This record gives sequence, structure tokens and C-alpha cells, in this order.
Amino acid sequence: MYAVILAGGSGTRLWPLSRTLFPKQCLNLTGGDCTLFQATVERVLSVVAEQQIFVVTHVDQADEIRRQLALSGLKSIRVIEEPEARNTAPAIALAAWHILREAGPDAVMAVLPSDHLIADSAGFAELLRRGEAAASAFGLVTFGIRPTGPETGYGYIRSGRLLDDELHAVEEFVEKPDCETAQRYLLDGRYFWNSGMFVFSVGPLIEQYRQQLPDMHAAFSRFDCTDAGACRDAYLSLESISIDYGILERAAGVTVLPASIAWTDLGSWEACYQAAERDESANCFAGRVCAVDTQGTMIRSDSRLVGVVGLKDLIIVDTPDALLVCDRNRTQDVKKIADQLTAAGSVEAREHRTVYRPWGSYTCLEIGVHYQVKRINVNPGARLSLQSHRFRAENWVVVGGEALVNVDDRQVVVRTGESIGIPLGVRHRMENRGHDSLTVIEAQNGQYLGEDDIIRYDDDYGRIPDNAAAHGNSALNGGTDDA
Repeated sequence: MYAVILAGGSGTRLWPLSRTLFPKQCLNLTGGDCTLFQATVERVLSVVAEQQIFVVTHVDQADEIRRQLALSGLKSIRVIEEPEARNTAPAIALAAWHILREAGPDAVMAVLPSDHLIADSAGFAELLRRGEAAASAFGLVTFGIRPTGPETGYGYIRSGRLLDDELHAVEEFVEKPDCETAQRYLLDGRYFWNSGMFVFSVGPLIEQYRQQLPDMHAAFSRFDCTDAGACRDAYLSLESISIDYGILERAAGVTVLPASIAWTDLGSWEACYQAAERDESANCFAGRVCAVDTQGTMIRSDSRLVGVVGLKDLIIVDTPDALLVCDRNRTQDVKKIADQLTAAGSVEAREHRTVYRPWGSYTCLEIGVHYQVKRINVNPGARLSLQSHRFRAENWVVVGGEALVNVDDRQVVVRTGESIGIPLGVRHRMENRGHDSLTVIEAQNGQYLGEDDIIRYDDDYGRIPDNAAAHGNSALNGGTDDA
């Protein structure tokens, strides 16, 4: 069996912790030692070989996904980059055509979101194995979670006739209900929560694309899905639609496999509150929190002390650059904040002050009108791209480790306590040849300090588009990466 892990969402309901370039699947929301994405991969590996796992993610999030795979010591999992966000039907199609090309129409593929909380790894593995057998026999299989309460935040599946010992035909997919309707579903016994987890036989799935989404089928059938340029051009014309609306709700012969595993879709701060351990006052705190006469409240602080008095049923999330205070009954509306910030072009919607890159990370310490100060950490053996800037000059002060710096045709070793200036327009590169982390304080000066002021000439991580190799890549004309 193949596995396809969908890891391209933005998780706007979990702002300010979830950002466009660092979405919820990349976060540790459970207090364990791994992120939701890493936990998903670990669960899948108990059933599926590493070489047969694909991760589909947005091109802007691919570096972080690869970084998290590397932290887990996984080198054979393949990452497929979506050039544009087009919902789950195109994302699943992109993986399905890869698998079709590699293994043929009889292959079976599990499709799994990367942001679910599933504590029962053994039960999940058994569910995948049962799903594989069901997909081989019936083609299209959904996992239906047996409801434990009248949940209004999930879609539902109404099951029909029994096809074998436990597999049912799907009669209907149902939208998120109101509380009264959800209570009726709970008592009925035929309804399951729609988990968003599936197992498909590749041939029948692609046939359903042909029948239900013929334009999408034609687009994927025309080009080589392993050709990044062709994929980018084709993706721009695709309809943005979910696999549920596009195929499963229209197709005949869809089946549902009931599952009794403990499962949570961490789609909101209220869901995180419900999944967390709480004290005798029904509070859950993470970080430095001092609370007096407070009940039913979730507080998470990444750095500074948060003090509260007399609160009830609130969500408070404090990050270095943004603070959320929200009524627990309104956590679905946090998305509206993220949407407003995105529309305004606010950096707080896109990324955190600390941004991870394949070579290390940088943290924005201070921003002024014509200056910016960053702390740059370069991993041992890593180096930044060879680049220049059109609108800013930089000054680097090494505060830990030793840097090998290229400035035009010169190479300079800059040791701890020493500095070097990078004039505007000059090609430059920083490298850490040591065994310890390299830490540099960077002071930028210029009329424009955006992260997209970069012309890249050489890069160890393949971040130069083919059509820009001869003259560098200016992010002001379409790129987005810094350093």
C-alpha cells in the first residue's frame, strides 16, 4: 500500500500559532516531543514502507516539511509540491497520477490529513490494513468515526446496507449539523463523523475523476506529473474543489468503514482545549502563566509571563509578535482575523519572527523604517545561497562560531567578535564549516527591507527556477524565499 499525507493546509483557525508558512500540522500542539505532521508520519510507517509514502504540500511550505522529515531521520519519503492551493481534489489527483505512473491502476493508496490527533497507533494501523483490503475489493473507502457526542463541528456520513462483516455502502454525506440534528444523528446509529481519511484503489479513483471531474482528469492525463514546470502550468487552470464535493458525494459505490479509535481533528482552539489535560479549575496552561480566580481557560505563552485575574472560558495565545484573546464559544471565528491580516498583507499572517530554512533559521529582533536586525543561526556544514540585494546593505557580526564569507571574489573568515560589511548589490554568501552552530547578528539598512529582495545565483537546496538560472532569481518578480 501507498500512503499520501496531505500537508498543505494553512490552519487559520489556530492563528497566531499557525501561520501560512508554518501551519498547524508543523506545530507541536499536544505537549509531546513531535509535531502533528511528524506524529502522522510515525503512525503511517507502522504499515507503509517509507519509500511508498508521498507528502503533498504547498510549494511555500515544502522546505519546512522537508526539515521536519530530516529531523525524524527520514530520507526516502517523497515530497510533492503544489504550485497553487487548489483544495484536496487536485492534491489527491497529483499523488494518484504519481502512483499510477509508478505502480499501475491496481495499487492502493491511503489518503491521510497531517493534522489529526490519534493516540491509538495500534488501532490506527489495524484500521489502515482493513481499509487496504476493503479498497482492493470495493474501490473507494472512507473512514467513519463512531460519534461520541452530538458534535456540530464535523460533517457526517450516513451508512447504508452492510457489504461484509463491517463495511457499509454510503447513503449520504451530510454537512455540519445544528445541535438538535447532531443529537438525532447520535441516537440514530447509522451516522458517522466524516474523518477525511480514505483508502482508494488507484484505478477506480482515476475513473471517478474522469466521470465527475473530466477537466481535471484531462489535465492530469495530458502532462507528466513528475515535470514541475508542466505541473505548475496545468495547476493554474484547475478548479479549486474538495475530494468530498468533487467526487465522493457524486460517485456511486463509495463505502464507509466504521472506526472506534479515539480521534480528534484539531481544527480550532476549542478542539485543542478539549484534547488537553485540565486542572481542577478546568484550565490548561502552557508556558509561563500566573492565574488567579480563573476557570475553564486555555493559556499558551511561548516566551513571556502571562498574568490573568478573574477570567472564565477564554482562549489566550501569546507569541513573540501577536496575542490572541478569544471567547471559547467563538474559536471558529479566529479564521476571520487571519483572513483580515492576509488581505492587508500583514507579515503576522504569513510567518513567525523565527523562520526556519534548510540551512538553519533567522529571527527578526527589531524592525525600523529603514533598518532591520536579525539573528541568523546556520547549521554545521550548511551555507546560505550565493545572492545579492537590490535595495539593502548588510552588516554581519559573528557572536558564536566561525563564518566563511564570500564577498564578490573574496573569501573571508569571520570569527566570534568580528564583523564584515556587505555593500548593496554585492554577491555574497555565508557558510558554517565548523561542528557547532554559527550565530550571526545581521543589521540591514536600505529603502526596502522585504524578505523578497533577493537575487539568487547558486543554491544548495534547488531554490533557483530553471528559467532563472542564468541571471539569478529576483523574488520581487515571483520568488518568496529569503537567504
